[in-house]
Amino acid sequence: MEEWMDGFNKSFFGTLEGSLEKLPKELLGELYRPCAVACVQAYVLGEQRRQFAECGNSLDLQYEKYGRSEYFFADIIERGHVYEVGYPRCLCPVKQTGFACPPTHCECSRQSILYVLETLLPNSTITVEPMHTVLGGADECRFRVTVE
Repeated sequence: MEEWMDGFNKSFFGTLEGSLEKLPKELLGELYRPCAVACVQAYVLGEQRRQFAECGNSLDLQYEKYGRSEYFFADIIERGHVYEVGYPRCLCPVKQTGFACPPTHCECSRQSILYVLETLLPNSTITVEPMHTVLGGADECRFRVTVE
């Protein structure tokens, strides 16, 4: 019974997420935002805040010092303004359980990055756009971040 339920759940969530592709981008963001916020609360947000404070509240200095790890990368494209950030592999626990496979699910990662940066830079306008993702067929997940 457990094996059947696991298969059913994977099929159900795959169908559900596949259908989300048809929604407007703004609505998709609203749907994934709570999951993204919950995901980063346990560790990522605190660590990013610590690094940011240690680097004098400078994203450039933070990314120079901490922009390469087995879990995260950050490239400065235009200091103080444009960055490319991402993950060397898909780190999503939902995907790792087999429940999220469509590229639409990467909106959760986009929302996570957006939430963390909006928290660190509350007086800035931030946009995060996906460049490519593992669920979309790439070897890594990469997002372009613009800070205004």
